Amino acid sequence: MIFHKILACIGLISISATSAAETWGPFEIVEPTPISELWLNAGFYSYHFQKNKGFNNRNFGIGGEYQYSTVSSIVVGSSHNSVRHMSHYVGWNWHPIALGPVHFGVVAGGVNGYPGVNNGGWFPVVIPAASIEYKSIGANLIFIPSFKDKLYGALSLQLKVKLY
Repeated sequence: MIFHKILACIGLISISATSAAETWGPFEIVEPTPISELWLNAGFYSYHFQKNKGFNNRNFGIGGEYQYSTVSSIVVGSSHNSVRHMSHYVGWNWHPIALGPVHFGVVAGGVNGYPGVNNGGWFPVVIPAASIEYKSIGANLIFIPSFKDKLYGALSLQLKVKLY
């Protein structure tokens, strides 16, 4: 229920923010335009802020991203997470702000597979993210904040290739 409310609020912000395309210095509000692109990725490479915990930085897996708008996409996937368990994720990317070719926003969705959070079950996330794409290659950069002693912070890089 709370997850649906978060998505509804983000959707309302998206509509109001993009209804009047503007620029703020070097930043631009991207006008949402319909597109249809399917991207695939092979997981993440993570840089963990706490080096002494022995985290897995190579989070290999498989994922997909369907971009239906210049500012929005749906993401799904699985990977071996930083604590060496299998994680699954589903979410909605919203990147309405651009600085040149780099788009900034958030990803909102759900993740599982972290034993310290909800006993490894699903939990909601809303985290900052950025993306850059050129022709048929791209990258997503995701900031994962620390959460008590249950989830440890990292920057995760996800390389992707466009199928169509």
